[in-house]
Amino acid sequence: MKTSAAELRHVATHLLTPLLMCLGMALAYLGAFHQPEPNHLQVAVVGTAPQEMVLAQTLKDKAGDGLEVLTLPDRDAAISQLRDRDLAGAYVPDAHHPELLVAKGSSDTTAMAVELVFKQVAGQQGVPLTVTDIAPTAPGDPTGQGIFFLLVALSVGSYGSVAAIGAAGAGLSMRMRAAIGVATSLAVSIIGLAVAGPVFGVIDHDYAAIWGMSWLYSAGIVLVGIGLHTFLKRWTTLVLMLLFVMLNFTSSGGIYRPELQNGFFGALHSFWNGAGFVEGARSLLYFDGGAGLGARIASLVLWLVAGLALLVVAARYERKQAPVTPAPVHRKIEAEEEMEEAVGV
Repeated sequence: MKTSAAELRHVATHLLTPLLMCLGMALAYLGAFHQPEPNHLQVAVVGTAPQEMVLAQTLKDKAGDGLEVLTLPDRDAAISQLRDRDLAGAYVPDAHHPELLVAKGSSDTTAMAVELVFKQVAGQQGVPLTVTDIAPTAPGDPTGQGIFFLLVALSVGSYGSVAAIGAAGAGLSMRMRAAIGVATSLAVSIIGLAVAGPVFGVIDHDYAAIWGMSWLYSAGIVLVGIGLHTFLKRWTTLVLMLLFVMLNFTSSGGIYRPELQNGFFGALHSFWNGAGFVEGARSLLYFDGGAGLGARIASLVLWLVAGLALLVVAARYERKQAPVTPAPVHRKIEAEEEMEEAVGV
């Protein structure tokens, strides 16, 4: 059977999506994670005597932009700032038993970076360093990265559902697709919490609050995706992966927080929805609901509002385009092709 040029072009067009996904994932993940190093990492030296002042200044001079070093009057002040998540670590000098205060609930990898810095300081004095964790993680999540992998599950379930709703439900009204999307995000959030909580113990308290944040996060993605689908069709999955995988996972702080990344991902971390979920969950689970929880929930709400706004715009656009709706057979072919291009990560 002879292969036509049109058929080859059709295959090449569909191969473009996975190749762009490959390029985007390589740029995003390697750009964010390939070389973690301190970037304005906030640490403190406890004490106001001349020797503590000299130590703080020496550390700053050696590290340059890698460290931001301040001095605090006492251990209680250091713990307070760690609980507010204003510090990554605080060093309490002592001639025989120096101590390092960290909060692994904020980020295990950041705590490890701080330990590396101050183990060298203690090593130069020839004394062992005692590390005290003032915000330990759940027993089922010793590395503190379980919340990030919950984020991954919620994200894949959410943007994967958009392809199904947009393609298979193309003949439904926008209002009906939005209702299905809200119900789907509810199911995604329940599944995620059930697995992360009772099954693996990553979440061990505040189940209702974590579920609420999970639903806000998932619903935001689903509604944004349904709205975009009206305009992007089969390219929707690629764009959603750009927004909610490539830029989202890398800036969430789940593996490395901004103080171990370059400025681009650090800037995204301040408002992207993945960071809103991860940092909000950390604040709730490990810092008694403080440390910026309200701002993180607000960011999730704003993403949801953006999704609702997109739905309104898309609904108006569809009403104007109604007379030129493609024939059912063409719609079926497009739906099948789009479903085949939906990729989970």
